[in-house]
Amino acid sequence: MNYPEQLCEPMRKDLTSVGFVEMRTSEDVDTYLSKKEGTVLVMINSVCGCAAGNARPAVKMSTQFSPRPDVFTTVFAGQDKEATNRAREYMSPYPPSSPSIALFKDGQLVHFIERHHIERRTPHMIADNLRDAFVQSCD
Repeated sequence: MNYPEQLCEPMRKDLTSVGFVEMRTSEDVDTYLSKKEGTVLVMINSVCGCAAGNARPAVKMSTQFSPRPDVFTTVFAGQDKEATNRAREYMSPYPPSSPSIALFKDGQLVHFIERHHIERRTPHMIADNLRDAFVQSCD
């Protein structure tokens, strides 16, 4: 399903307003996720009300943590299909999940939060999960 831009735009801005870089093409995804050094967080954004409604505040909170990833990025499932599909290739062996959050270190997936780990959890619980991953993986 392709969601209308006017529906997605506020959800995009929710993340870009705090420094997330949008990856809208497969080339954008490759630019960030093929890096062999550094850390990158990827939020697969989604229209899904309750899960994405908790994931977005959680990843926004995580931008204030120290340590933290070098780069915060996002793709939008249901709209930026090419970019989302390419990002999911990097997230193998995990099945497609929207929303979801992935942390990469030196080009390798080191932490992944699937939708079922987002549902029924508060933004603070999700952010705590990310904080623990950042402490382990971010310099």
